[in-house]
Amino acid sequence: QVQLKETGGGLIQAGESLTLSCTTSERSFDGFTVAWFRRAPGKEREFVAAFSTKIHLNGDNAYYEESLKGRFTIVGSDPADTVNLRVNKALPEATAVYYCAAAQGAVLATRPKDYGYWGQGTRVNVSS
Repeated sequence: QVQLKETGGGLIQAGESLTLSCTTSERSFDGFTVAWFRRAPGKEREFVAAFSTKIHLNGDNAYYEESLKGRFTIVGSDPADTVNLRVNKALPEATAVYYCAAAQGAVLATRPKDYGYWGQGTRVNVSS
């Protein structure tokens, strides 16, 4: 069973940036697509971004929820044992629990049900 763990959440001020990290019990994330989702208070779980070294879109290994482009940056590490999500100059509406998820293979997937492995989540609070 693939296990995922998110770290890096916390309380920040609006305008600050924060990096969340996702690590795995597997040797690496090679062979997986790793995504970040979030659930804001009172809302459904929402896709943020995904990364795979086997995906190449306009020269990038990542893809984003269109409406959130620019607010987040997803980056895989080398060696491929961590996938980070940077919250750029956070707005108060970025307050949410952020979840790391993984799917086997290189997939273009934005629905929670497309990902079979999930972490427990890490909470980000952005104060105004």
